[in-house]
Amino acid sequence: MENIFQHLSPPGDRKYSLLGDIIVLIFVAVLIYLGITLAFHAPSEITGPTIGLSLHLLPWYALLSVSRMVAAYILSLVFSILYGYAAVKSRYAEMVLMPLLDVLQSVPILSFLPVVLLSFSAILPKGIAVELASIVLIFTSQVWNLTFAWYQSLSTIPRDLREASKIFHIRGWLRVKTLDLPFGAISLIWNSMMSWAGGWFFLMAAEIFTVGKKDFRLPGIGAYLQEAANRGDIKAVCWGVVTLIVVIIALDQLMWRPLLAWSSKFKLNMTDSEPPVTSWFYDLLVDSRILYRLRKGISRLLERVDMWLIHLSYRREGRGKKRRSIPVMVITTGAGALLLGIYLYRSILLLSSLTSHEWWHIGVALTATFLRVSMALVIALLWTIPVGVAIGTNPRIARWLQPIVQIAASVPATALFPAFLLVVLRLPGGLNTAAILLMLLGTQWYLLFNIIAGASTIPVDLRYTARLLQLSKWQKWRYLILPSLFPYIVTGIITAGGGAWNASIVAEYIEFAGKTLKTTGIGSTISQATATGNYPLLLAATLAMIVAVVTINRLVWRPLYALAEEKYHLD
Repeated sequence: MENIFQHLSPPGDRKYSLLGDIIVLIFVAVLIYLGITLAFHAPSEITGPTIGLSLHLLPWYALLSVSRMVAAYILSLVFSILYGYAAVKSRYAEMVLMPLLDVLQSVPILSFLPVVLLSFSAILPKGIAVELASIVLIFTSQVWNLTFAWYQSLSTIPRDLREASKIFHIRGWLRVKTLDLPFGAISLIWNSMMSWAGGWFFLMAAEIFTVGKKDFRLPGIGAYLQEAANRGDIKAVCWGVVTLIVVIIALDQLMWRPLLAWSSKFKLNMTDSEPPVTSWFYDLLVDSRILYRLRKGISRLLERVDMWLIHLSYRREGRGKKRRSIPVMVITTGAGALLLGIYLYRSILLLSSLTSHEWWHIGVALTATFLRVSMALVIALLWTIPVGVAIGTNPRIARWLQPIVQIAASVPATALFPAFLLVVLRLPGGLNTAAILLMLLGTQWYLLFNIIAGASTIPVDLRYTARLLQLSKWQKWRYLILPSLFPYIVTGIITAGGGAWNASIVAEYIEFAGKTLKTTGIGSTISQATATGNYPLLLAATLAMIVAVVTINRLVWRPLYALAEEKYHLD
């Protein structure tokens, strides 16, 4: 069995600074305030596009959606490489950049969506603003995973390879080309696949976002599915879902699997511990005569670019490092801190305009969303643990169930949500039940993948020992399976919880079939504040959501991480 889940593992133990968290949260608060300041000038009414349901439009909509994903991915890749190098090259930069990255990845991204859309629409034409906002949203969903993966690759390059590069004077672009990129290629490709899977969720959310008289929808598969559900056109819904699945499978077969097959040549293993990844499309490309001649022509151009970059990097090193002016650095840092303080003060003044009743409402809404998130996580755990253990420990079950799980997980929950509303709104609980269902759809796969990864790493000799000791099923679960899964369950809950909090933005306040459906929750509060132009409430609700998620991660999940590393770690 080809186990793709081996690349999912609990992150290493890191030290977290409370002061660093506070500084980052202040920076986020100022950033949101600046966005809301721009939002004051946003149009009171924004007209959305006309979405047709003709089948011939689906390829065009699919192309638009994929184009947004590609643009965001390119930005994410460039940012990750530059950010990773900055963190690795300087110990002082690492002390600032990595804690900053850790806090930012804990922030529920969709909570920024209303602020980003309003601020962009205030300074840019509507079409450009919405497109740019969607790309920024997808970028923030993809980039943290890629950056951590690239940073980890740069930090774990074997010492003998680093020493060899120094001995042979391999520096600058030559080192990037021959050591850094080849060593980090496999990790980057696997994590790129994960980032794309997460990006689809946020792309669909951006394409269907509407609040009040502000229609921020974008032509794409997400908007097509929402429009089909609004009209009750089941046939169009089915065609939209099929198109989305075909696009995701096509990307897997035509892009990701060829890249994985190509990257297998960068493995450092002296012996093959597992069968290599194969790709029928990659084999066709390698055997193509046309592409072979094309590669020969392009390789000459690439050689010239390589020589120019190598010459440029060595020439810069020859000039030597210029000493930075300490007074300039002090003045720049002081000016930045002063501006930060001024805007922090203004954001506090904006928050002070809220009444005690509005603060009470935020607390109630936050509690309601927390209960829904908790319920979705409990339901997900009840089925993902037994199914994940079955897939991870039984190759026969995994052979037919794993492909089904991968295809089902690749379909973003936000794309299916409009179709589910047609059925779920008729059930007891109405939108409250629908919101929990969407959170469940957006969380369960993170848990399942991590549990499969944990189950597949349980040593075979321990399983044989449990069988020899004739342990009962309950004893086997208590003393072997659950302790082995514990670190992976914690990892999955953190990721799944973030997905559930994000889903609340589009699950608790919905424009559906010409009606506005809403339920009590922090996501609903953010959406309502956006619709009514209550920007102090929007700032307060967004900050409350961010602080709640970061606090839960720090006070609950990080201590459980430490416990997992100390007590339930398999050496």
